[in-house]
Amino acid sequence: MRSIWNGAISFGLVSIPIKLVNATESHSISFRQIHTEDGGRIRYRKVCELEDREVSQAEIGKGYEDADGTIIPITDEDLAHLPIPTTKTIEIVAFVPADRIDPLQMDAAYYLQAGGAPAAKPYTLLREALKRSNKVAIAKYALRGRERLGMLRVVGDAIAMHGLLWPDEVRAPEGVAPDTSVTVRDKELDLADALMDTLGEVDLDDLHDEYREAVEEVVAAKAAGEAPPEAPAPVSSGKVLDLMAALEKSVRAAKESRGEEPAAEPEKAEVRSLPQSTSARAAPKETGGKKSTAAKKTAAKKTTTKSTAKSAQSTKKTGAAAKSTAKKTSAKKTTAGKPTGSAKKTAARKRSA
Repeated sequence: MRSIWNGAISFGLVSIPIKLVNATESHSISFRQIHTEDGGRIRYRKVCELEDREVSQAEIGKGYEDADGTIIPITDEDLAHLPIPTTKTIEIVAFVPADRIDPLQMDAAYYLQAGGAPAAKPYTLLREALKRSNKVAIAKYALRGRERLGMLRVVGDAIAMHGLLWPDEVRAPEGVAPDTSVTVRDKELDLADALMDTLGEVDLDDLHDEYREAVEEVVAAKAAGEAPPEAPAPVSSGKVLDLMAALEKSVRAAKESRGEEPAAEPEKAEVRSLPQSTSARAAPKETGGKKSTAAKKTAAKKTTTKSTAKSAQSTKKTGAAAKSTAKKTSAKKTTAGKPTGSAKKTAARKRSA
């Protein structure tokens, strides 16, 4: 990788020669400005206002415009001899926990490459010290004509530096949050947590720039003289009327997209008939061997009615039998307790004799 800055890391009295290389690269597609009538390129020409002629890059330098419009020339040599130590040095000023750094301050990322064999030992020392302390180094450095703030941390076996915005360059979020009072229910938070759990796990290597791929398809189609691919139907973005319903639907959709089985919805209550008697079970079945819910209810009612009638008839018979038995028993008792006609005649004869 080509270095964009050469200098050293100042770590107390330790100096580590390093080269600064870009840690990121852009894959975005760039376009040229063209004349829409004939497709000719539109170019910007650098013209000197005093001479009214185009100048080359070698003739262009830097200048500071004063308040009255006066231009004060500034050369690279002037900037190289600024009275600050950070012109060629990344000066570490503190070591702090990583969570002290607000992500809003994060800017461009660089790798710090050891500058030759003499830098290997102090470079490794700083890297291992950062690892063991679980801290990051805060540093100041000068790049592209201005002093900047940076954060050094370990990435694999290398030391990376993130450019940081100065604290006064980060704007406060005034007027951004809703200015109305809103109450969030616990059930809504629970569903939001469930949605976060479903969407929270992802392999960042699987993410890619779909916009760039779509633009490449359009360019390839037009280069081949074909019609560009059609855009998919827009997704409805109506107002959310029921937040709970939207959260529940989102959780189900997220689980389905990840190949997970969504939680089954509560089943509706099923009406079942009471156990049927033998005669009811012997009744002919409907076509297909299945009865409708209404047929089951009717069969259940008929069965219950027949069972009740039979129970009533059985109760009447049992009562009649019981009464008959009681009469017979009563008659026997009466017969046994009173003398018969022959017994009376025999007793009269004995008295007359």
